[in-house]
Amino acid sequence: MKIAVFWFRRDLRLSDNTALSKALGSGLSVLPVFIFDTNILEELTRIDPRVTFIHRTLTNIHNKLLEFSSSLACFKGDPQEIWKKVISMYDVKEVYFNRDYEPYARDRDQKIFEFLRGKGIRCHSYKDQVIFEENDILKKDGNPYTVFTPYRKQWLERFNPELLKIRTDLPFNNFLKTKHRLPSLSDIGFAESGIPVRNFRLDILDEYAATRNYPGLDATTLLGPHLRFGTLSIRWLISQLNDMHSVFQGELIWREFFMQILYHFPTLVDHNFHSKYDGIRWRNNEMEFERWCKGETGYPMVDAGMRQLNTTGYMHNRLRMIVASFLCKHLLIDWRWGEAYFAERLIDYELSSNNGNWQWAAGTGCDAAPWFRIFNPEEQLRKFDRDLMYVKKWIPEYGTPDYPAPMVDHRQARTRAIEQYTMGLEL
Repeated sequence: MKIAVFWFRRDLRLSDNTALSKALGSGLSVLPVFIFDTNILEELTRIDPRVTFIHRTLTNIHNKLLEFSSSLACFKGDPQEIWKKVISMYDVKEVYFNRDYEPYARDRDQKIFEFLRGKGIRCHSYKDQVIFEENDILKKDGNPYTVFTPYRKQWLERFNPELLKIRTDLPFNNFLKTKHRLPSLSDIGFAESGIPVRNFRLDILDEYAATRNYPGLDATTLLGPHLRFGTLSIRWLISQLNDMHSVFQGELIWREFFMQILYHFPTLVDHNFHSKYDGIRWRNNEMEFERWCKGETGYPMVDAGMRQLNTTGYMHNRLRMIVASFLCKHLLIDWRWGEAYFAERLIDYELSSNNGNWQWAAGTGCDAAPWFRIFNPEEQLRKFDRDLMYVKKWIPEYGTPDYPAPMVDHRQARTRAIEQYTMGLEL
């Protein structure tokens, strides 16, 4: 039987899924496939909450497919080798998937596209995880925007509710009638994580602009991992917004801004956006970095943020700015160290946003905070956690002799950072 294959990637849902909709309407029976990519898995610890979340989500999809006498074909290995296996098992005529924009994914997809095309198999890729792709919003000269405000202006001007069309009547009976066994977590070399991915919530959106900077209120949407892994549609999410939600909408536009930045400037993975900052001489003290990682700096807002991250895989957005600024400016540790630690720990880790925000905090990125802007963590505490709700939740020993004294003096650290950045820019 000639079939089409739909490849699940960062779109782990059966509803409002662009490429899946196209595949099911192709006239061919559709085999749904997911690949546990060993090139990615080998970089992770064996108990990673993201892998647990992916596996649980795939289990739900698999069980839904069973209702239509179908199943999810799940593989582990190098994607190109897996595709050789798939086309040896089935008479594949067409492959459908939604586009990914990160450097590794683009390189992987190009190789697989060329391989499949060489076998006479047609590939169809679609926009799905964003409203506007990398070349949808460009300056008049055809170059990408590198400053957020004009990008946001163009995004809003170009936006049309027609872009949010959601198809809900997918013909699920067009899935190929198969009975694949879904591998367990242990089958793919992982164990169950005790860190849960919490359900997202939109009930706080009306108050988001007023409460988003106060971590003690626990007033964030928790949407990060759901957008990262595509368990919800960006189109559906934006369709839920109204004029009261412009601040929150701006955060979604930042996400797309950083995605197109990384697409056009892939070297940002490990290079400063502005090479003029390459001369900064980072101290990179490993013992100080370890204290930062553990949340033992003696600055409660920094330590509470890091402890929340280490315990839950989450960190409040205000705290992400505070801890990043502290690492880069107070300790003069390379932003790449912090970016890598976040990549290891954050459940909602997304390369483009993580990289963009770390370079923003370090002052080395596009549209970054001025390099001489250095957050005062004590002032941040007074402004955003005056009643110590957040700090006391994550630092039970706060206010006792067991809590360490500040590892650096803010004034001295600020002066040192400005001197080092100034010297770096002069090189």
